[in-house]
Amino acid sequence: MIGRVAGRVEYKGDDHVLIDVRGVGYIVYCSDRTLAALPGPGEAAALFTDLLVREDLLQLFGFLSLVEKEWHRLLMTVQGVGAKASLAILGTLGPDGVSRAIALGDINAVKAAKGIGPKTAQRVVLELKDKAPVVMAMGASVAPSPADDPGEVIEVPVASKTRAVPAPRATPSAQAEALSALGNLGYGPGEAAGAVAQAAGDLPEATTPELIRAALKLLAPKA
Repeated sequence: MIGRVAGRVEYKGDDHVLIDVRGVGYIVYCSDRTLAALPGPGEAAALFTDLLVREDLLQLFGFLSLVEKEWHRLLMTVQGVGAKASLAILGTLGPDGVSRAIALGDINAVKAAKGIGPKTAQRVVLELKDKAPVVMAMGASVAPSPADDPGEVIEVPVASKTRAVPAPRATPSAQAEALSALGNLGYGPGEAAGAVAQAAGDLPEATTPELIRAALKLLAPKA
């Protein structure tokens, strides 16, 4: 399974990029947001990838970070959400925006993606809400894919089903990662620190996902 490609951008299309890896061109489909972030032709680029395998089709989908890739894999587990719909959601919201929308139950934000109706948006939020803090914790501890030495291809085994992301139990580390995740979602340092501190006080043995979940509840607008 191809888990990452790194090489030289040959051209960018409306929904894909061609990356030359030591003379082999890989067509990688991406969201609008990811395509816009990639450099122009002749420049080095690297993408984490997910391979879609069907009887008559092989397609690579590319992502700037492992968090974006994880959301793509999770979104496609929802009924009615295929690869195109997943990329539309990620292109509209970005991985951090998807985390925020799903964690806070914001159906309207998900519905804003092209081709996503209210029923599909509701399924996305309901089915993935419990998984959002885990992905957010993952985002606090992993870095985007660097565009390193052109010509490198790294193949990694990928399970057929989404793996659970292990969460550390060390409280100081969990608090730091929770603060980072909330900062990535747009919360100010003061309000994020206050919510995490209160959550950590209430749940002294909490993991990172548990802290994020508790802090988001504290930060959510009161009815």
